[in-house]
Amino acid sequence: MEVLGARLKKLREENKAFNKEWTQGYVADKLCVARVTYTAYENGTKQPTLETLINIADLFDVSIDYLLGRSIQKGYDDVDSYIDEFVGIIETIPKGKVDESKMKILAYSKGLADAYSD
Repeated sequence: MEVLGARLKKLREENKAFNKEWTQGYVADKLCVARVTYTAYENGTKQPTLETLINIADLFDVSIDYLLGRSIQKGYDDVDSYIDEFVGIIETIPKGKVDESKMKILAYSKGLADAYSD
């Protein structure tokens, strides 16, 4: 899982920019794993257990979907606000145009997701 390792490193380095203690050893200690184990997660040579994956998501305050590359949004709060705005826009579409508009929206959304995927 190359995406997981890349995102772990990116998240740790983002935190390290504000607080120098966010080393691989620091994160490993927070997760109760050895530093070499956490380093292997970042390098993509080892996969965390489900329990560790949950702990990683909690530590970095992101969703597991984000960690695994299934979402470009780091957290669910971001997604919820976009969904609310999106639904509001869809509700303004005239009833006779909903199906046609839905197909266009889905195609456009997929294109954006493909364009911005890591």
